[in-house]
Amino acid sequence: MLDTSTKKRIDDCRDILVGKLPDPKAQIEQITIGLIYKFMDDMDKEAIELGGSAKFFSGDYEKYAWDKLFDTKVTATEMLNLYSEAIVSMDKNPNIPGLFRDIFKNAFLPYRDPETLKLFLKTIGEFEYTHSEKLGDAFEYLLSVMGSQGDAGQFRTPRHIIDFLVAIIDPDKGDTILDPACGTAGFLISAYKHILLKNSTAALQNGSTNIFHYNQLTDSEKFSLKGDKLTPDDRKKLIQNFAGYDISPDMVRLSLVNLYLHGFSDPHINEYDTLSSEDRWKENFDVVLANPPFMSPKGGIRPHKKFTISSNRSEVLFVDYIAEHLNPKGKAGIIVPEGMIFQSGTAYKALRKMLVENYLYAVVSLPAGVFNPYSGVKTSILLMDKAIAKQRDEILFVKIDNDGYNLGAQRTAVKGGQLEEAIKIIHDFVAADRESTHCVSTLDNSTIAHLVPKTDIAVNGEYNLSGDRYKNQQEIRNLKFQVVEIGELMEFQYGKPLKKEDRKDGQFPVFGSNGIVGFHNESIANAPFIVVGRKGSAGALHYSDISGYPIDTTFYIEDKNPDKINIKYAFHVLGTLSLDKLNVQAGIPGLNRNDAYLLKIPLPPLSIQEEIVAEIEGYQREIENYKLKIIILENAIKNRINKVWNGEEE
Repeated sequence: MLDTSTKKRIDDCRDILVGKLPDPKAQIEQITIGLIYKFMDDMDKEAIELGGSAKFFSGDYEKYAWDKLFDTKVTATEMLNLYSEAIVSMDKNPNIPGLFRDIFKNAFLPYRDPETLKLFLKTIGEFEYTHSEKLGDAFEYLLSVMGSQGDAGQFRTPRHIIDFLVAIIDPDKGDTILDPACGTAGFLISAYKHILLKNSTAALQNGSTNIFHYNQLTDSEKFSLKGDKLTPDDRKKLIQNFAGYDISPDMVRLSLVNLYLHGFSDPHINEYDTLSSEDRWKENFDVVLANPPFMSPKGGIRPHKKFTISSNRSEVLFVDYIAEHLNPKGKAGIIVPEGMIFQSGTAYKALRKMLVENYLYAVVSLPAGVFNPYSGVKTSILLMDKAIAKQRDEILFVKIDNDGYNLGAQRTAVKGGQLEEAIKIIHDFVAADRESTHCVSTLDNSTIAHLVPKTDIAVNGEYNLSGDRYKNQQEIRNLKFQVVEIGELMEFQYGKPLKKEDRKDGQFPVFGSNGIVGFHNESIANAPFIVVGRKGSAGALHYSDISGYPIDTTFYIEDKNPDKINIKYAFHVLGTLSLDKLNVQAGIPGLNRNDAYLLKIPLPPLSIQEEIVAEIEGYQREIENYKLKIIILENAIKNRINKVWNGEEE
């Protein structure tokens, strides 16, 4: 747990640096280097107190010791020169371990203001070296201020989403664990704490079963993650079982420090290009956790030839890499951009096919605002388990609408979060598989999850992993009427561009995705017709009894098949399909008509369709009558009060 005094010191360090280093990432790098510098000096002092001698600041490096920097005879300018010289040369210090040399690799002081440095180092001096959980949490807090590296498609994964994914995968003390795009090691730290939690007596006594649940507790409810049920040999092996790769030396440095401050004396974090290098291709793992970069650099990736899927897209290659580096009983959780779920490119379809047939057992859809305020990108989680995938004929789809926070920029906590429920559903699904049964009782009463046969997903070779599209198929299986794909009954025609300044006053309504946006003297859609939002308010529906002009943010459906389907019946049945939730691309709603065409609807005989429409129109007339009555009664209330104001009261 992070105490307020430690948090204040970190905030003070950032406040001191912000005038010279406005970039949060640069601030964090300097604080990281300063902390390790100070901690090396603390360890030297501890060694001397125990009768030994200084190790880190000895020989040619003795002049850089902390006390030498703060010698009263040393001016602020001399301090700056000493410290700057020290951090530049520290990676060549033969007396420090490789971990520290890696941390100081390419380090330098990016400003030359002596007073700023003196104040900064004075604040750093208030920290004392310890492997306590408090200091590790303090560093995690420091990392949390670093927002996005959006140009590379990297967004800091929120802590509760990291813990959610770790809780689902449920790593154990004997598992080898990898994050192939580890950033600041958030997934590795969470997995480590989860394992400590599972092996702590206090966890059993308090009923906290996973790291997600633990981190939802208040500070007063939390307990120390001692891992007291682990033997010394267990702990030694546990530390050795974690590995991380990252292409960025800055991220490697931050990961090393983060793990070190959480008790990893020799963390296995490597500067490594996961997609282009073959050096570690033969290394497989029991657990892989990742939120890899969402975007590929200009020109794409230049991968080696060992990937099963041929692509130059980083999101495709990372998922391929993770799938191919699982041990026979391995499992993985990967956060992916929504395009991975439905895009129709050859590589995307081939990857989804490979996953469905060999690796995938569940897909969790996350809300579009999870990464706010850094990005509105829509994401999902792919869950893999090679053993489960071989035994099950279904994929579990879970849709999260509420992750416990609102979707605004501040992401404040709200009630009704569904992550705990999702963890239970997924765990029950996995447990049911281990019991060799296809009965998953938790799903019976769930509104956020459903099972889809792999054969349904394989239809048309698209292997689309959008769970909503299959809900429609499941709901119609017990219908007594003929069931027909939308594409066989109606055509979604593209609207045409018509700028506001080009519209000429006329009798024909102009439709955008939100409805009528003006009028024009020409029409392109013959009445009656349906308007379907294509962009913006994707999936929104509007009906018109007069000809009109749908613009290019819409599709329109004309009455071209009256012998099979009543156009008003079509409008009402389309309204039940949640077309607005069918597709979301890169955070911007956009409906693909090919996805809509695959949805199926019940098609009663025309006479029954007409009866249904007549009944619905009767209800609509009643609704309009009630609306009119409400207006009349509201006016009566106003008139009654006005009489009081006007002195007309008897």
